[in-house]
Amino acid sequence: MARIAVIGAGMGAMAAAARLAVAGHRVAVYERTGTYGGAVRRFERDGFSFDTGPGLLPLPAVWRDLFVKTGREPLESRVELVQVDPSSRHVFADGTEVALPNASRAGVVAALDEALGRPAGQRWGDLLVRAREAWDRTRRPLLEEPLWTDWRVLAEREPYPAVPHKRLLRTRRAGTLAEVAAWELRDLRLTALLESHALAYGLDPRTAPANAAVLPYMEHAFGMWYVRGGLRELARAVYERCRERRVEFRFDTEVTGIVEKDGRVAGVELAGGEPAEAEFVVAGVTPGVLDRLAGDTAVRDAGGVPPQRGAASRVTVLLALRGGRPEGTAHRTVVHTRDRAGELEALFGAAPAAPADPTVTILRPGDPGLVPDAEHEAMTLTSVVPAGTGAEDGAERLLAVAERAVPGLRDRLLWHEVRTPADVAAETGAAGGAVPAPALAAADGRLLHAGNSTALAGLFTAGGWSHPGGGLPHAGMSGALVAGLVVEGPDFRGSQ
Repeated sequence: MARIAVIGAGMGAMAAAARLAVAGHRVAVYERTGTYGGAVRRFERDGFSFDTGPGLLPLPAVWRDLFVKTGREPLESRVELVQVDPSSRHVFADGTEVALPNASRAGVVAALDEALGRPAGQRWGDLLVRAREAWDRTRRPLLEEPLWTDWRVLAEREPYPAVPHKRLLRTRRAGTLAEVAAWELRDLRLTALLESHALAYGLDPRTAPANAAVLPYMEHAFGMWYVRGGLRELARAVYERCRERRVEFRFDTEVTGIVEKDGRVAGVELAGGEPAEAEFVVAGVTPGVLDRLAGDTAVRDAGGVPPQRGAASRVTVLLALRGGRPEGTAHRTVVHTRDRAGELEALFGAAPAAPADPTVTILRPGDPGLVPDAEHEAMTLTSVVPAGTGAEDGAERLLAVAERAVPGLRDRLLWHEVRTPADVAAETGAAGGAVPAPALAAADGRLLHAGNSTALAGLFTAGGWSHPGGGLPHAGMSGALVAGLVVEGPDFRGSQ
């Protein structure tokens, strides 16, 4: 039995803590803020409740596995999972609308053909087939195994089987997501649909590798889920599982350094100089914070993958509305920008700024536990902005876009709350409120994340800023990988 110190109480860190405690270790979690969950937080006012981080859960199997492995009981015994159907409603620049069924390729193809005209559905269905091949090729090395020491193999190979495209007497294959859209989909609305999955993670579709097509594939293959009461309930369930396994939590306790002795981690130093001895340390923090705590060399894995630094964040507007949610309303609506070039230039150009006409995601849960009564509605608007930017006009910009999908929205408004990148930074410690993207292959490795092992023996990393990257499923996977590396040693190769 070893003493293990976990820095941070984010979802990946807690997933690691629960698994390590079940393996018989003494685990203590040190969290600089007053609560758990990292970016998975809740805002409450006047009987309204809102998720301020992610609002939907893809790949719930990751968290089901955690509860089975740490307690032999289903996740559903702790939270109520609801499959969202339709998975999403889309409002395109030309006013066309489509609602996409959840986890049904045939249903999605039919819906797109009906809304956009043939062969739109078939083209999208063919894209999903190719994306599945990319998923099959990368699932284990990118999600289920520790990062390969020869990670450059992943960096150099594009696993997406792009369709050959003849251009200027040459045959080429798409290397970026934007080229996939232009050459294989050939419809601006389908382009918006595909690129919105990359934009949601702050990825520029013009430079994101073609295998970013796995992002919509994951949604269509495994469905999108809502946790009754909000995603904060998932964080609560994981926290309670940790406590049941005798994990100690110390909130409002900042770690100021990682202690090294004889080339190996020996514990952490807490604010005020208090030491906490440990044979292993799991850091659920950003690369910048880890740099400060342990030095640059500690965040490099054996293969030398540089840590990913995020450039994008989110602005979120929480709306308390009079009037109940109409029957049949989609849980999630994506309102696509009318100015794709302008949005991409604003987000990823030489002088990054919040787009004047952003793509906006509207969440309308229809959960009676989030509102004072049936005569009110809690709605969330979200758009991507560059990390570190302000959001003084965020409510106005997002409301203007949202009214394309929800007419008369302003007339129902009781009050609103704006959550900026500064709020994300305060909750997660990420510089500028940056949000990490999932690991993707190709692109010279710039979308890979540093491995969970580090150059300092006994120091590991978990959470969205380490392998396999950002997103709730990936955070849970990182916890499983770290636990395997600690328990089984460097020869651990993932669950079989």
